This record gives sequence, structure tokens and C-alpha cells, in this order.
Amino acid sequence: MSKWDKQYLELCKNILEHGKEVENRTGINTVKLPSWHFHIDVGEEFPILTTKQVFIRQAVLEMLWIYQAQSNDVRWLQERNVRIWDEWEIDDEGIWHATQMMPDENGKIVKTEVHKNFGKEWAHTIGTAYGYIVKKFGLIDNLIDKLKNNPGDRRMIMSLWQNDYLESAVLPSCVWSSEWDVTDGKLNAWVHQRSCDVPLGLPFNVTQYATLLCMLAQVCGLEVGTLDWSIKDAHIYVNQIDGIKEQLKRFDEQGDLPAPKLWLNPDVKDFYDFDNSKDCLDVKLEGYQHMGKISFPIAQ
Repeated sequence: MSKWDKQYLELCKNILEHGKEVENRTGINTVKLPSWHFHIDVGEEFPILTTKQVFIRQAVLEMLWIYQAQSNDVRWLQERNVRIWDEWEIDDEGIWHATQMMPDENGKIVKTEVHKNFGKEWAHTIGTAYGYIVKKFGLIDNLIDKLKNNPGDRRMIMSLWQNDYLESAVLPSCVWSSEWDVTDGKLNAWVHQRSCDVPLGLPFNVTQYATLLCMLAQVCGLEVGTLDWSIKDAHIYVNQIDGIKEQLKRFDEQGDLPAPKLWLNPDVKDFYDFDNSKDCLDVKLEGYQHMGKISFPIAQ
């Protein structure tokens, strides 16, 4: 049985039953809860949804783009047929285009065409976000060094939220911080998300960080422990509600399916050696059963 499906769908039901509908910059209202928390024993069960298909290859490659390639260049993903950042790519002229709700000269919030000029040197990137921050501050290297050489350290934190770089980022990091500890030889993490698109982002994000947890445990000689996940502003866009209702219906009518096993190539001993080609050869799901894809629209 998939414990992660149960936890995830409990959040979805709570949003639909108790959430508040609010406006936001995208022009598409959300139904939101102000906060939520999950506790997941990754050593016991790998968290990937079975009530809808989650594409492990794309999820892992996005995570490796951030933490291994440490890139903000969207073309790195596109070359691997991962298109999830296309909407936020700065164009050839260094300009990012979007339609968002912004205040006009009278302070009224209206739909506005946004054209932000980052400069041609930032073409095809997302600006100073995610992988850019990881590389600039040596975040993953510092974490691995501490896990190997000082696993009792209580300052093992990676923060993708750096105030000096927010204005030059297309989208400031949603999943922005992670804290790590080793207890009884097990690697545990606590991840915080400032804003959570529950239908689209959350299933990817939890699976990504669970994979990162497993990878770091393997290369640092540790066992896999727990993943705590805290959310501020857990929301469903109103044009995603029908898809979530379909997923809840699947669970009510069919239950859930057995959780799969994550396989990592046991020969990999260095985080940077995990294959990041389009085939993602060092990561596989064993016995992944799911109820099929559900398409959800993206709000920019």
C-alpha cells in the first residue's frame, strides 16, 4: 500500500473542503491552506504517487540540474526532453515575458503584460535562481563534506533563498531550504516550501528530494532515513480542481497501489557520477504501478 498517496490525498481533500479561495499574481485564483506538514519514512517506502503517473526521469533530471549540474540554463533540460521550465526561460534578447496581475497607476490590480529585461547574458536561463545559487555558494559540496567528515554537525543547511539575488531571478525558489542530520547512522532531511502548487509541483518535489536523500546516503555511507516536508501556502488552482477530484475518485473507487522500490546504481560512490544524460541510467523504479496520467494546467 502507498502511504504517500494517502498523505497527499488527505492534503488535497482538506484544501477542497476547508481551503480559502484567494487571488494571486497569475490571475487564476487558488484554493489554499496556510500551512501543512508531512512526515515520510523514505527508508521504509519510496514516495511516488500511484493514483496518478509521476515521471521519475523528468523529476530526477530536474533535481540533478539544480544540485549536480548546478545550472540555471533551461537548454540543459530541453536537451534531455524535460520541458518543465520552458515558461520561465529568458529569451534570446534577455527578456522574460509573462501575463500577470499587477497594480496599475491607480493601484488597481489588473492583468498586465510583463516584460522584464535581464540582459542578453542571461538568455535561456532562469536568472539567479536554483542551480545558480547552489553553485555560487557551494551548497551541495559543503553538505557532502559535512556528511562525510562531521555528521554530527547541526548546521547542515542549504538555502536557495538569497536576498541579494531575488530581483535577478525569474522565479525565486519555491522549495527553498533543506536541513539535514544524521541520527543512528541514518540520513534525515527537513525541506521547506514557501509556495506549493499541490497538483503539479508537490508530487515532483517530494519524489526529487527523496531521491536526493537516497543518493546522498549512498555516497556518504549512510542509511536512508526520514523526510519531513513543511509547506507555507498549499494551494490548488481553480482550473486544477477537476483533475484533483478525478484523482480522489480513483482512490475512492480503486484504492491505492503498492509503492515501488527505488533502484540506484550501487557502483556510484560520488554524487557527481550519477548519470545525468537524458536516459538517467543510474536511477530506476522497480514495480511502479500507477493509474495513468492526469494533465494539470500551469499557472505562470
